[in-house]
Amino acid sequence: MGTFTGRQVIVAGAGRSGFLAARLLAGEGARVTLRDDRPRADVEASLGEKIPAAIAFLRGMPTGEDVPGTALVVVSPGVPREKLPLSALSAAGLPVWGELELGFRRFLGKVAAITGTNGKSTVTTLVGGMASRAFPRVFVGGNLGTPFVAAAGAPWDWGVVEVSSFQLESIGSFRPRVAALLNLSEDHRDRYAGKEAYFEAKMAVFRNQDPSDTAVVNADDPEVTARLGSIRARRIPFSARRTLAEGAFLSGEEMVLRTAAGEERYPRRELKIRGLQNVENALAAIAVARSMEVPPAEVRAELSRFPGLPHRVEFVRSVGGVSYYNDSKGTNVGAVLAALEGFPEPVVLIAGGKDKGVDFRPLRASLGRKARAVVLLGEARDRMARELAGAAPISVSGTLPQAVRAAAEAARKGDAVVFSPACSSFDMFRNFEERGEAFRKAVGELPG
Repeated sequence: MGTFTGRQVIVAGAGRSGFLAARLLAGEGARVTLRDDRPRADVEASLGEKIPAAIAFLRGMPTGEDVPGTALVVVSPGVPREKLPLSALSAAGLPVWGELELGFRRFLGKVAAITGTNGKSTVTTLVGGMASRAFPRVFVGGNLGTPFVAAAGAPWDWGVVEVSSFQLESIGSFRPRVAALLNLSEDHRDRYAGKEAYFEAKMAVFRNQDPSDTAVVNADDPEVTARLGSIRARRIPFSARRTLAEGAFLSGEEMVLRTAAGEERYPRRELKIRGLQNVENALAAIAVARSMEVPPAEVRAELSRFPGLPHRVEFVRSVGGVSYYNDSKGTNVGAVLAALEGFPEPVVLIAGGKDKGVDFRPLRASLGRKARAVVLLGEARDRMARELAGAAPISVSGTLPQAVRAAAEAARKGDAVVFSPACSSFDMFRNFEERGEAFRKAVGELPG
């Protein structure tokens, strides 16, 4: 039985991870109240199932009046901590765990955690595939796909878990044996007061590691390298731009892992995923998987098989000598910069969406070098147009199909039209997947 059997637990946020956390704790015998700002009917419609009778539901976030008699508060990733009665919780000495922390405390196996502003899902899926070739019981999920708490109770060899800054805000004992930080760039200004708070949340993935653990870090990212001093784990750097004395790096057409034990080489030509950013992802995955003791043959086999994930610089079709790519998951400036660097040919960029308050000006230099034109849409389009003015020819569109047609008119034979929004999707779509499907549909309707 669980630690909280017979005791009152509040779960704040009734998304999928919060609901699964509530169900787990109720199954252990806790008296669980699930809280959400939405009506119960809306929550159940979103979940696609009824909230069980064993779980009480109350609309609205908990207040200080709910603290007496409560033993634990579990906060879902989508609920900012500021929505909780933190001073009352602190005064009462109550633990506040995220779903990630709860999942870790109930997980029967070792954990590899992957975080970063961009590339998390690709690296998590790639490492998960490598590990699944070597071990019979591997959980792959977290912020990607299945919430970590769903793995509770079953025996696992490894859990390969994508973790977000939102999840890392509310950890306590969470300690991955292998942790990777892929990159850091400004994001989520709608959640964080500034980039330092966001970066600090990301760095928490290393907080509980010790020298027996492994930290895989991007040696090319100045925001990452500036923060390495706080890491106690053994560090394995990776770089797609220079040779390293130790670590994973690109050397000509080979990806090399160099350690005290020697060198391993993996041919770049076998990668199906395109672009320098995916070489970086592959290098990180190699370092993580080998730290998990996945054999080199299994690492190489998965590198040559992995086709990439939908909506990440995904080829859609060619029309009239112009290639169209769907990068709907490119929801921040860093992702767009990485996507643009992967194209040697001129690019027509389609961007825009819900404004998260980030600075778009870092795109200017890359657009000046690579963009034949830029087509903007969505809530952020006017501010983007102002901040990018003069970097490349800019036009605005009212809908995604209109933007695709405008990009097709601007492109020339041999160009690439790249949909990489630098914004979230919620102004016009439910999620980035729906937005990516809308782009595919619009491209499919182009004549030719």
